[in-house]
Amino acid sequence: MHHIAHLVHEALPASLALEQVRVLNREASRAIVTRGDNILLLYTERYDDFSFPGGGIDAGESPEVGLHRELYEETGAQDIEVTSHFGYVTEYTPTWKKQWDVMFQTSHWFTCQIGNTLGEAKMEEYETANGMAARWVSLEEALRHNRSVIARKPATMGLSIHRETLVLEHVATAQGR
Repeated sequence: MHHIAHLVHEALPASLALEQVRVLNREASRAIVTRGDNILLLYTERYDDFSFPGGGIDAGESPEVGLHRELYEETGAQDIEVTSHFGYVTEYTPTWKKQWDVMFQTSHWFTCQIGNTLGEAKMEEYETANGMAARWVSLEEALRHNRSVIARKPATMGLSIHRETLVLEHVATAQGR
C-alpha cells in the first residue's frame, strides 16, 4: 500500500504531546471515479470546496464495503466496482467530539468504476445542511478551485481541504497531467 502523506492540521499545536491527549482513531475510505477528463467529487457549499466521496468505515466493515456504502449514499452511484487501492493518508486533526482531544484518521483512496447514471443521494442530515452535492468536474477545475480557497483562507474553510487537494494532485500526476 502506498502511503501518500502524513499530515498534522495547522490548528493543532506543533508541540502536541500525543501521550497526554485522548486520541480518537478513525478509518475512512474514499473513491476516485473518473470519466474522460472529469472526476466525480462532492462540492460542499458551506466550505466552498471539492472533496472525494467517501467517509468513515463502520465497525465490522472492510474499507471496500464501507466505500461501497458511502459512495452509494453520497452520490447515488450504482454498479460500483472497486478496481485498485490508490494509496492512503494518515493525519491528526482537531475533533468535534468532546470526549476526545484530537483525531487520528487513516483515509484509504480506491479507484472505482460505476454505472452510467447517478441515482438519488441519501445524504446524512449534516451533509444536506452543509449543501453537499455530487458533481462531475474537470480535475483541473477542482484543483484550481481548492487551491484558491486555500490561498484565501476564508473563515469557513473546512478541515479536510488540504488532504483532499493533496490527493487530487496525486491523481493528476498519476494521470500524467
